[in-house]
Amino acid sequence: MKFSKLMKERIRRTTVLFRELGYEVHGGEMQEDSYSAGFENEDGFQGGVFIDRESKFLEVGFTFAFSPALGPFLRDRIEELTQVCYEYGCYLNLQTGPDEITFSLFSKLYYAGLNYFALKETLRDFREAVETVQDVLEIPTQGAVDGDH
Repeated sequence: MKFSKLMKERIRRTTVLFRELGYEVHGGEMQEDSYSAGFENEDGFQGGVFIDRESKFLEVGFTFAFSPALGPFLRDRIEELTQVCYEYGCYLNLQTGPDEITFSLFSKLYYAGLNYFALKETLRDFREAVETVQDVLEIPTQGAVDGDH
């Protein structure tokens, strides 16, 4: 599949900046007019990066998945989750299905402002948002010991 010069440059620029910030970008998948990949740093923080030819924004995301039995638990916390998103400049997507409930957190960065420092700050805020959501949902963080998250 042939990508436009614009898409190739967006992918290259994004990958370089992530690498400079200590993240490995992996599993890149190109579709018609979009690109998606995973990213991870040495601390184990992971997320997804999305580039769409029609969008003027780089998007990063993180998804939590739950059993449908946890629906009431999530419903009781939706207002607090929305507040966390607002506080960190993120937005959310909640999808329910017969086998799974997914809660996704997203942040966007305008390509015109995409540089090392802007991406560093965006990823810092995004990671803090994800960690705050983990606290709200009482999800132990990776490596938690004796109830510390």
